Amino acid sequence: QVQLVESGGGLVQPGGSLRLSCADSGFALDHVAIGWFRQAPGKGREWVSCITSEGSTHYAASVKGRFSISRDNSKNAVYLPMNSLKPEEQAVYSCAANTVAPQFCVGIRYDYWGQGTQVTVSS
Repeated sequence: QVQLVESGGGLVQPGGSLRLSCADSGFALDHVAIGWFRQAPGKGREWVSCITSEGSTHYAASVKGRFSISRDNSKNAVYLPMNSLKPEEQAVYSCAANTVAPQFCVGIRYDYWGQGTQVTVSS
């Protein structure tokens, strides 16, 4: 059973950085695709980035060049360092796993979700 736990959220000033983590204590995440999503109050969920089981990475146009997704298989975790954060990027960030077709991660259905971590961008 996949049980994803996000961490690393918090309060950061505009232009600042945070690194989000997505981990699972039991399920090997290197066999699945992991996606990061965000949802701001009153808005729909937005796809941010993802990494396939083979290590291919993809980014939404709005974060490309500022966010960087990576895996650390020794820690069974996926990370999302976020730089140059903007106030409009304040949201709950969640990671999700695709176990059915892990060679893909864009435009596919994710079957396990974490609870999310709050990112607040404010001065």
